[in-house]
Amino acid sequence: MIDLAMARALHVLGLIHWIGGVFLVTAVLLPAVRRIAEPERRIGWFEAMEGPFSRQAKFSVSLVGLTGFYMTYRLHAWERFLEPGFWWMHAMVLVWLLFTLVLFVAEPWFLHAWFRRHAQADPDGTFARIQRFHWILLTASLLAIAGAVLGTHGGAFWL
Repeated sequence: MIDLAMARALHVLGLIHWIGGVFLVTAVLLPAVRRIAEPERRIGWFEAMEGPFSRQAKFSVSLVGLTGFYMTYRLHAWERFLEPGFWWMHAMVLVWLLFTLVLFVAEPWFLHAWFRRHAQADPDGTFARIQRFHWILLTASLLAIAGAVLGTHGGAFWL
């Protein structure tokens, strides 16, 4: 059982880094960047701060996915995906999948180019859209985490 405890610890540490970083970007970094008057400085500052976190988040998201799937395998918990009471497992996988697609597919293939193009043409609108999207992702993440904590500790938490 030590392997499950280690997997759970790594899973939680990865979540803290990943979602904590998303919270920082959403609630602190983006509002600060939006207050910078010159659009070119705004773009450069955001890319300078978000880029290193994106690389770190790729590691955290991968760690969370690996440990989550490992714990599901070791606990023989696949059937939980068939029970409505374990909706939070679906939520966790959905949030993980969404971030995985954004970080590993959308960002390198087209999001960076989209951001540059739109941020230069309409910096206020672009940063407002980015911040709104981050709030949606953060809210979904926090709901999944709350559901998982309550669900694993016997709480009846239904949406």
